[in-house]
Amino acid sequence: MIRLVLNRYYDRYQIPLFIVENGLGAKDQLVREESGTLTVHDDYRIKYMQEHLLQVSEAIKDGVEIIGYTAWGCIDCVSMSTAQLSKRYGLIYVDRNDDGSGSFKRYKKKSFHWYKEVIRTNGRILTD
Repeated sequence: MIRLVLNRYYDRYQIPLFIVENGLGAKDQLVREESGTLTVHDDYRIKYMQEHLLQVSEAIKDGVEIIGYTAWGCIDCVSMSTAQLSKRYGLIYVDRNDDGSGSFKRYKKKSFHWYKEVIRTNGRILTD
């Protein structure tokens, strides 16, 4: 779908496109790994972003000029419309609950490390 939208916008306006805040909101669960590290195993977010980035790559092959891409949020933040944090969008988990309680500590999600590799390899890992 994103490939189709990018092609339509580019065909219509003939200007470079910049994709901002693309991502997936979910009720992430903080888990402790065997090493003792706290993280979120958000493979669903990685799959969503990988599929979108592959379609962006196809749009570029179609001739669409893309000048940038950003994930929805680097860090979980309070919803602008509901003031809730139970549905999370970031690549970094913030220990905060809807009622405002929590330690406010930050933990890198699995998607953080994956996206870091996407950037480092300029997208080459998307097809690995």
